[in-house]
Amino acid sequence: MSLVSRETDALAQYAALVRKWNPAINLVAPSTLTDFEHRHVEDCLQVVELSAERTGSWLDIGSGGGLPGLIIAIERPDLDVTLIESDRRKASFLRNAVRELGLQNTRILADRIEDVARLDVANVSARALAPLGLLMAYVSQHLEPSGRAWLMKGRSWQAEVEEAKKVWAFDLTSHPSRTDPDAAILEISGIHHV
Repeated sequence: MSLVSRETDALAQYAALVRKWNPAINLVAPSTLTDFEHRHVEDCLQVVELSAERTGSWLDIGSGGGLPGLIIAIERPDLDVTLIESDRRKASFLRNAVRELGLQNTRILADRIEDVARLDVANVSARALAPLGLLMAYVSQHLEPSGRAWLMKGRSWQAEVEEAKKVWAFDLTSHPSRTDPDAAILEISGIHHV
């Protein structure tokens, strides 16, 4: 079995797990389940593609149902991936998914982001978690000085950037989303308080 088919099989198995658990835990909006592969998996694969040259440890904060953290872990078995999720039921789902998918590179922390001791990771990701200003506090708490954040933001991302710049200084490259014309993936580095 080739590496590509193993990853494709793992993504399909992950989608099946979300569909199975979603009625009990609400991992994603029920209305998005029919189009899960495009709406969620393809969306998160953009982060994998954009960060392809990155190495080192990876932290996904507010992981929810594992988006994009589990997608990154599946596609990048060379990275050590940590997912933080404070909702115990969602963390249970994530642990089960890691076990069923055989992800040896992944650990789950069932805790609040701000309560986890500094991790000093090379990469941080988040999707639909919090306004950018608050997100920057979480990211800066765990990102090493030369690290990079990959933040998936919706239609108000530009206003969020302007608001965040009142408190934070950072280098930003915005990548338009292929799955939502109003959304963007924000590649952020050099984060510090103004």
